[in-house]
Amino acid sequence: MSGDRTPSDRADVCVVGAGPAGALVAHQLGKRGYDVVVLEAGERFDPADREERMERSIRPGHGPLDVWEMGGDRDAYSSSGGIEYPLNSARVKGVGGSTLHWQGMVMRLHEIDFELASRTGVGDDWPIAYDDLRPYYAAAESELGVAGAADNPFAPPREEPFPMPAFRPSYSDSLFAEACDDLGIAMHSVPNARNSEPYDDRGECVGFGTCKPVCPSGAKYSADVHVRKAENEGVRVVDRAPVQRLVHDAAGDSVESAVYATPDGREHTQEARAFVLAAGGVEIPRLLLLSASERYPDGLANSSGLVGRCFMDHLFAGMGGTLDEPTRQNHVGFITSESHQFYDEADEDVGPFKLEFLNYAGPSPVEMALSGDEWGDDLLDTLRDGYGGHVAMGALAGQRPRERNRVTLDPSVTDDHGNPVPEIQWSLDDRTRNTLRRANEIQRDVLTELGVDIEWSVGPENTGPAFHHMGTTRMGTDPAESVVNPELRTHDLGNLWIPSSSVFVTSGAMNPTLTIAALALKAADHVDEAL
Repeated sequence: MSGDRTPSDRADVCVVGAGPAGALVAHQLGKRGYDVVVLEAGERFDPADREERMERSIRPGHGPLDVWEMGGDRDAYSSSGGIEYPLNSARVKGVGGSTLHWQGMVMRLHEIDFELASRTGVGDDWPIAYDDLRPYYAAAESELGVAGAADNPFAPPREEPFPMPAFRPSYSDSLFAEACDDLGIAMHSVPNARNSEPYDDRGECVGFGTCKPVCPSGAKYSADVHVRKAENEGVRVVDRAPVQRLVHDAAGDSVESAVYATPDGREHTQEARAFVLAAGGVEIPRLLLLSASERYPDGLANSSGLVGRCFMDHLFAGMGGTLDEPTRQNHVGFITSESHQFYDEADEDVGPFKLEFLNYAGPSPVEMALSGDEWGDDLLDTLRDGYGGHVAMGALAGQRPRERNRVTLDPSVTDDHGNPVPEIQWSLDDRTRNTLRRANEIQRDVLTELGVDIEWSVGPENTGPAFHHMGTTRMGTDPAESVVNPELRTHDLGNLWIPSSSVFVTSGAMNPTLTIAALALKAADHVDEAL
């Protein structure tokens, strides 16, 4: 794809990262006639290989990082703080970014998420309101292709219908429904960025069930869709071109160029009028810190000292077991029903959370067969004993921003280009633990009502991240308290924009990709206005 990795002549816009934010910005600006170059650290994967990657994901001889070829010196990192952070399980480096392996759930943040401090006294308010993002949310749903329904009484207000009808509730959802009804818990559909019918020249979901880590059919949206659209508008995408640092002009008011490396060991300099950082909530602050200069000794765009700070993720709470009846688990590889009933009840002690009704509890019969040592009738008996009666619930809990949770540089470990790797310093606070505990209480009530023999739980003491990197270049109006302004432009440099979950002021508890897409479309408008 990118045999020629030499710089373009001075471009209008240089975008760093070819995930959903970078792809959408590039496509929008390419459509408007700008000369756009996208620099992506990873390679471009051939869509024809996705069935092979699916097979790789279920065979026991491969680890989870093998599917999208993560790991090694290129992807080295450090982790410290209260919890070990498995960074490489959270990301994909390549054209399409982490949407190559995401689950595809796309919800809008609630109005309370933008006003959390005013409503609960915890965290900070965003400098923009839900209504400011509302038209961009609608546009993002159209761009990604979202299947959904207006059956969620707790969702924020909307006027536009979803582009596609929602997926039907799964069989196991119907089992949960009766128990939830008895307990007064409302269930509703989940917006998914996967085709419930043909859409945008992509076919409908055919039920492979391996949505995370790979959709072989292409029914689930991934950002390489918009990369191809951007290329059709004349955008140039250079893969395997990790940006090493940004260089500012003599005055220190704007970025002059991006220095990137190529597989042949050389470095190149790409100049542009405007720069957009879209490499995610870990690599964006890392790049800004690596770009320290005499003018900016603490890192670029870091006069506030907040670059890398206030790192947030969503925490998982879950519980499951078995029923003495078929549940048809692992027939659907994504979530079809949730409950947001308790989301807006957030207060000083308990944060926002949403409940998930999982369709993939228990072992997969394919994985059981591939990893077992039995054959014939013995294997069949094992599959019948181990599959078919499992049921589980999940939940995502929001985490408040704290400066001690951060992404910084670890000079004791270097990547394949000799740069310090990112270090994730991450821990939990009592409010987050209380939120997980509350989610577990409701899950236990539902499963008990359903008659489940509860066999496992994940809660405050053994939780883990949902792999949603947020908060490391937060948005605000005060340059002393934030990194970017409400137009997503950095306070310190007038031609540098960051449309990313890294600008989130608070985490909410909704999967962040739709908000990232909305911010990308918003940023494209602001870059257009500035140019």
